[in-house]
Amino acid sequence: MLNENIKNLRKAKGLSQEELAIKLHVVRQTLSKWENGLSVPDSVMLISLADALDVSVNELLSETATKPDPDDIKTISEKLEVINLQLAKRSMARIKTIRWLLISLCLFIVAIFIILININGSYLNWNYNDPELAVAGTIIHAFEFLFVRIAPIVFLASVIGIILTYRKR
Repeated sequence: MLNENIKNLRKAKGLSQEELAIKLHVVRQTLSKWENGLSVPDSVMLISLADALDVSVNELLSETATKPDPDDIKTISEKLEVINLQLAKRSMARIKTIRWLLISLCLFIVAIFIILININGSYLNWNYNDPELAVAGTIIHAFEFLFVRIAPIVFLASVIGIILTYRKR
């Protein structure tokens, strides 16, 4: 089995007998004898051979090393294609979700602006000697003050985000 493993692993790495022999500092005929089962490498050469083929010595000596089957490669590529399609669908779903969240944020900002325009600062005429009205009026005024300054920036960033998500179709 060692001879078949050497041959199969060498071919799987895409190496010729000459190329592998050069890596191992032996002549091609020595490698040919190993692959044909006419001789076996010594223990030091087995370690070097396993390193050159990127496998363990156990794998090199076992009966499991086989050359790759073209059908296996085709099956793997088909699975990878399915995975890539799933990832693309998932990515598009995320982009759609982000887009709708940004659109919702824009609508929310517009709705709050409409509400603030409709109350037209009427809280400023409240009797601030009443502690409850003073607290409520101060909270509303602070909210309006911050909202009017921050909301346009958030709105603009959301619109840019919406535009960018439409480009990623």
